[in-house]
Amino acid sequence: MDRRCSGEAPSATRPTGDVGRRPASRYRAGVEPALAGLLGVALTLLLIATHVGPARRDGPRSWLAVRAEPTPAAAATGGPAHVGESVCRACHAGEAAAWTSSDHARAMAHASESTVLGDFNDARFTYGDVTSVFFRRDGKYFVRTDGPAGDLQDYEITFTFGVEPLQQYLIALPGGRLQALSIAWDSRAKEQGGRRWFHLHPGEKVDHRDPLHWTGLQQNWNYMCAECHSTGLRRNYDPGSKTYATTFSAIDVSCESCHGPGARHVAWAKREPGWEAIDAQAKGLMIRLDERRGVTWAIDPRTGSAARSKPRQTTREIETCALCHARRAPIWATIEPGAPIGDSHRVALLDEGLYFPDGQSRDEVYEYGSFLQSKMFAAGVTCSDCHDPHSLTLRASGNAVCVQCHAPERFESASHHRHRQGSTAAQCVACHMPARTYMVVDPRRDHGFRIPRPDQSAALGTPDACTACHADKTSQWAAKQIRAWHGAPRPGFIRFGDVLHAGSRGAPGARASLLALAQDRSHPAIARASALARLDRIADPAALAAVRMLLRDSDPLVRRAAAAAYTGAPTRARRDVLSLLDDPVRDVRLEAARQVAGLPAALMSADEQKQRDRGIEEYVASLRSNADRPEAHHNLGLLLMDVGRPAEAESELTAALTLDPSFVPAAVTLADLLRALGRDAEAEPLLRGMIERQPNAASPHHALGLWLVRANRRAEAIDALKRAADLAPDDPRMAYVYAVALSATDRAKALATLRESLARHPHDRETLSGLAAFSRDAGARDDALHYAETLAALEPDDPSVRAFVRQMRGGPR
Repeated sequence: MDRRCSGEAPSATRPTGDVGRRPASRYRAGVEPALAGLLGVALTLLLIATHVGPARRDGPRSWLAVRAEPTPAAAATGGPAHVGESVCRACHAGEAAAWTSSDHARAMAHASESTVLGDFNDARFTYGDVTSVFFRRDGKYFVRTDGPAGDLQDYEITFTFGVEPLQQYLIALPGGRLQALSIAWDSRAKEQGGRRWFHLHPGEKVDHRDPLHWTGLQQNWNYMCAECHSTGLRRNYDPGSKTYATTFSAIDVSCESCHGPGARHVAWAKREPGWEAIDAQAKGLMIRLDERRGVTWAIDPRTGSAARSKPRQTTREIETCALCHARRAPIWATIEPGAPIGDSHRVALLDEGLYFPDGQSRDEVYEYGSFLQSKMFAAGVTCSDCHDPHSLTLRASGNAVCVQCHAPERFESASHHRHRQGSTAAQCVACHMPARTYMVVDPRRDHGFRIPRPDQSAALGTPDACTACHADKTSQWAAKQIRAWHGAPRPGFIRFGDVLHAGSRGAPGARASLLALAQDRSHPAIARASALARLDRIADPAALAAVRMLLRDSDPLVRRAAAAAYTGAPTRARRDVLSLLDDPVRDVRLEAARQVAGLPAALMSADEQKQRDRGIEEYVASLRSNADRPEAHHNLGLLLMDVGRPAEAESELTAALTLDPSFVPAAVTLADLLRALGRDAEAEPLLRGMIERQPNAASPHHALGLWLVRANRRAEAIDALKRAADLAPDDPRMAYVYAVALSATDRAKALATLRESLARHPHDRETLSGLAAFSRDAGARDDALHYAETLAALEPDDPSVRAFVRQMRGGPR
């Protein structure tokens, strides 16, 4: 279940706006070779590696604003003004009438008799140990619930948020903040289980100390929700006072959300002074949504599917919708109408946790990322081919919307769908657009339009449309049934799941497969970019050449991912990324700037240094545009550490913790920085304070364990490292470090710990290297050889691994 509104917090470890996280390298060649670091393990050396280097004399100097006064609130764009829906309605009455009944028109509204759907007649709802009461007073709507300090208070409901299948309510808090109450109204019919209050995080314990509490950062309307529920939004956050002065031109999702500010169009339509200078073809519209104009679709009798009469030339309409119907995060203070989505937002790739390996939706990712994978997108389909953009209803009901392009005699028949004609199971969407429920009551259909592959689901552990209905059956049963009907499974258009799955697990040969997928333009660009994102390192010159070529790919998601693939690459190799500092898409430029920020001046010409500095200026401006988020300050701190400015980095990390005292990454990074600055003693209370706030977060326990090792408090260190490993069973690094700590006093337990971890992560290089070294030291040469040979199959080019295998076989080293 999703924990946010339609906004997305920027990642704590990537450029502002990143919504995914590059997996930690499973194999650290050149830093911690698989076995070289363990052949003579020295615990303290292993555990105190730092990310902070000495101050560089050649760091950028043209972006000193990074330590000047905070960037002011977003300025007005100075472009054409918004005119409002009523002006649009005067000429476009039909479109306006259709829009009036849509969810866009009701995305947000002042709380009133006509907009509030929930029961405010002293209705009670209990969540945990808090009973909230919804009531009315003096014609206004109130809720008595737990506030920022946990005590019960009365709060006025100022706005409604959404309509179907649930309605949320917004409450004003000091500092210009609007907060989304986590208790929502189920607006479905009673026979569907609706007409009730419910909590968006059932089964959890979300109290006032949790960032997910309605008063917390993650439920803040100004950042998380407002951009997609109102028109012409300006967040207007003032970092100095830490307050908002947020404004919008229309309270809801109005005409100009999609068409752009309308003043120029009105001037053209009314022949106002200067109208002759306005482009007659565009009619003054800021965003021309004309990809479908003059287009027809003709069904090919051989395939039964339609082809577009002329190729789609742009993705303007799709990206206009994607500004809100995508898992993305803002990277710029303003949105230029009609600009690529990557100029203002960072779109998520098919990241683990967000998507399943085969690209099916997992977390609440909305529609864009799924649609980019689809054969429909590749064929030139746009959103409005299926959806009326004003009423938001389908162009036709049921299967009729699909048979616009797919011959009914071929596809709307029992011989195709193998279900009773007219049944729910015979609906095209049942198999090709399976639904997943978010926010407890809101089913969303996957827009990948994939062919059901229960055989793949059985292999990858992904959802299976067949067993979603046949819950008493297995994917293996479904695969057998489909084979009986149709013969061998057809791979379909979406056929990258096994490669992404292998890449996530670090399986043998995964790097080569990921690079092959990334270079294969027959696959969707988002899948190719996601393959690069799973590449744990650039292992050899051939891989470097392949990634270098992808820096020039036609798709910005691939270019961005190619730049990110240089993380951890040798310094000289990162010069390749300088070419992307002039990329036409801002999202790509920001990733490039992050990669080259720490390049020494000796590796660049004077012009390249200026280019690098301009890139960093834009990156800093991007971070400053999200100054209301701790992730932005954390990322700026990482940048400052990278260029050798630790005092300023400390200031930014402290600012992140001021915004959100429970923000784990900032505390862990700050603790590491303090150690590098010779102030290690200050790190212990910092980490212990974070553990008190976030007791179930693994990384503070892990960092504290490393601190305790340095303090020579071994017993306490082992306890802390064990706690971290227990809390993060999906992170083999935690178990590995815990086992190394154990090995000094209890090698048998260290081996057992690593064996348990290996059962969960059979391809983890560090775990295998640890098992090989510890087994050798315990005299179990056969075991050591087995683990080393397994590692050699994963890393055939590593000389230290080959040497260890020869040693265990009794040959010369």
